[in-house]
Amino acid sequence: MSRTATYHTRVTWKGEHWGHIQMGNGPEMDFSAPPEVQGHPGVLTPEDAFVAAVNTCITMMFLWTAERFKLDLVSYECEAEGTKLIELDRTEIFTTVSLRPRIVLRAQDQERPSVEKQARRALESAQKYSLVANSIKSEVRVEPIIEFVS
Repeated sequence: MSRTATYHTRVTWKGEHWGHIQMGNGPEMDFSAPPEVQGHPGVLTPEDAFVAAVNTCITMMFLWTAERFKLDLVSYECEAEGTKLIELDRTEIFTTVSLRPRIVLRAQDQERPSVEKQARRALESAQKYSLVANSIKSEVRVEPIIEFVS
């Protein structure tokens, strides 16, 4: 049976191109438009938040799946890049979000091919079950680098 969950944020305008966001889970911070569109540097932008939402959601799903697969995870770091298309009429859309996770796993030499296969399956599962990735129009690409230590 299906069920629902709700999430809340509150945005307050602070003047000019400044705002403050409070998230239902507790964090709060200032935000602005990007500097190239009259915003301010050094704070969260909607574009940053969009790319971060994809990155963090897939990361959390990967970590959850890696636990279930009993992968011996040493480290995980993921850089993400969102590419937006700006049309002549100035409408914009993120066309792709590319994630480049660097995953370090512990495995003996003879185990590495099967462990790498499991790690790739865990990433596929993370992408498949990511709420954020499933909720956007953009293509999500995951391009992992998987390394091993003994």
